[in-house]
Amino acid sequence: MAGKTITRADLSEAIYREVGLSRNESAALVEMVLGEITNALSKGQPVKISSFGSFSVREKAQRVGRNLKTGEAVPILPRRVLVFRASHVLKGQVNDAGSKAQTES
Repeated sequence: MAGKTITRADLSEAIYREVGLSRNESAALVEMVLGEITNALSKGQPVKISSFGSFSVREKAQRVGRNLKTGEAVPILPRRVLVFRASHVLKGQVNDAGSKAQTES
């Protein structure tokens, strides 16, 4: 199941081919979109992309964890974590692609 990773360059190349912007404009567009998403999440705002999913930041409180080797209690500091929830449309497309791949094997 090791597939190719999609990179920023791949995204900008797809925009270049499909939309017809120049390569520089396509790369700038990808950077601008990712920058807007990053800025919103940094401010704690949720980001919802229709038919794809939503990103949000969740605050996690301090808690006590365990060192698995020693069994010693270790405090885990409070932090912010990024959460992604896929839309039902994306889940359906992924499941359809997975079932097609299994039937082809």
